[in-house]
Amino acid sequence: MATGSDYGLKKIVWQKLKDTIIADCRKTDVWKILILDNFTTCLLSSCCNMTDLMNEGITIVEDLFKSREPVLEMKAIYFMSPNEKCVDAFINDFKLKPKYKAAYVYFTDYCPDELFNRIKLCAKYIKVCKEINISFLPLEAQVFTCNNPAAFSSIYSPHSQDRNQTLEALADQIVTLCATLDEYPGVRYKKDSSKDYAKFLAELVDKKLERHYRLDDDNKKKEKTSAQLIIVDRGFDPVSPILHELTYQAMAYDLMDIKNDTYKYKGKDGSQKEALLNEADELWVKLRHMHIAEVTEQIPKLVKEISASRKQSDTKMSIGVLAQLMKQMPTFRKQVAQKTIHLSLAEDCMTKFQESVEKLCKAEQDLAMGLDVEGQKVRDPMRTLLPILLNPHSTPDKIRAVLLYIFSLNGTTEENLTKLIQHVKIENESEYITNWKELGVPIIASMSLFSSRKSSRRDRSQEEMYNLSRWTPIIKDVMEDVVGNKLDTSVWPHQSECPSAWNGSRAVSARQKPKPSSLDDYRSGLRLIIFILGGVCYSEMRCAYEVTQATKTCEVIVGSSHILTPASLLEDIRDLSKMPMQSFTIEEETS
Repeated sequence: MATGSDYGLKKIVWQKLKDTIIADCRKTDVWKILILDNFTTCLLSSCCNMTDLMNEGITIVEDLFKSREPVLEMKAIYFMSPNEKCVDAFINDFKLKPKYKAAYVYFTDYCPDELFNRIKLCAKYIKVCKEINISFLPLEAQVFTCNNPAAFSSIYSPHSQDRNQTLEALADQIVTLCATLDEYPGVRYKKDSSKDYAKFLAELVDKKLERHYRLDDDNKKKEKTSAQLIIVDRGFDPVSPILHELTYQAMAYDLMDIKNDTYKYKGKDGSQKEALLNEADELWVKLRHMHIAEVTEQIPKLVKEISASRKQSDTKMSIGVLAQLMKQMPTFRKQVAQKTIHLSLAEDCMTKFQESVEKLCKAEQDLAMGLDVEGQKVRDPMRTLLPILLNPHSTPDKIRAVLLYIFSLNGTTEENLTKLIQHVKIENESEYITNWKELGVPIIASMSLFSSRKSSRRDRSQEEMYNLSRWTPIIKDVMEDVVGNKLDTSVWPHQSECPSAWNGSRAVSARQKPKPSSLDDYRSGLRLIIFILGGVCYSEMRCAYEVTQATKTCEVIVGSSHILTPASLLEDIRDLSKMPMQSFTIEEETS
């Protein structure tokens, strides 16, 4: 099975880096040093490893901001963001005494004239200076981020002082994604009566795309491609990032303390071990979108495979067979390690599920869906909520349940909200609930809102589903509607249209074709890019893969400023009402 780095966004980004940075430097046989800032370190780590770099003639990777010894016989590649801090660090390497024989300078994005002029101070050492337009992170084969969790506060805080600058920066990053994919998409956004951030971002992206392709190489203006870019605010679906999800990836990141994609667990010998949950792990790619019930079924089968392999290796065998086995040992050991990791992670998830989550899930699903397992309307949501409030669940779990109750009603009364906050005992941190209004989510209902019906959802009652996993993220409806050309233009206006209509006929005829063997084969079809302003959750990421697999003709890519977990989102919501730190100086009194 191909891992995520073998196809999709990661492959495209690595290929572009090789075609630009590496190709320029390959002209000589001299080994080179690669110097990175924080962002480009993350970017390189996401799509290649040290072996890949060494194969391209790069022998040392250094941090731009750390003290480094001069290596005058070697040439240095500087891959960095076009900001003042990076440019100053570069100039310091050559200003007084050069650290390297020569410099190849590559910026992730457009470099402002002021900085470009400053870098000319070191012109005699610079062999190449280019902007390569990759300022996003390819997190997974079909997921990207702008690596900016602080964007949430910058955009949604009522005290924000840098909202427009943040939206400008996000727009620049989205444009580099489109440029990397060689797409000039039509742009649409979700219309919102209370917040217009998605509209503003759509306008910015469209203008910057037009400028980018007008200034592209050879002065040839690129025409719009058949891709579409859809931009939505985080408030368009408050339910999905709050629910307890029972698919493997979403569940693991919700229930386990996973930092920087690193899962810590105890080995059989009691030692502390660590494992990276990324697309280099084939088993992770295979299991991550499965329901935990399926994962727990799959892993024992995989463990039996290990046992069978070990028994086979214990039997008497010829020298030739033994030699062949020895060659396969690194792969075998890697497979054994992966299966052990996921056995441990799935067990940890199931333990947490049985301890508390199982009791929450039915009520959460009923509140989210507005229907019970039998499809009957939930007539009194408070009766569904009360058992959670009366049982000894954790405070964050109670907050999540209260939020789902309020979302189900499109807001509640002031009196009822006060009682709920007292019941959960968060009187001093009521912002966990009240600050959702900053996202345009009704918390206090007006009479008109209170009686209004929620927008209708796609009927999925015929789809196979688990009773505790009936909710489908709203973004999946949007993805399917775009592909079928059913998206309502009054709710989803065009900022600019792509030339070919998405009328579904292409998708129908393409279903007659043989099933694509990899995601690269989808490129004969359409490409849909979804950007969620203010964080994307793991269940929404999963939808991109599901819709891609189902349509066979449209590759769906989803991205955001950053990735959300329920815990991180609740903290971000709570902190929205905090005033920004004021900078000030203390003057000493003169005697």
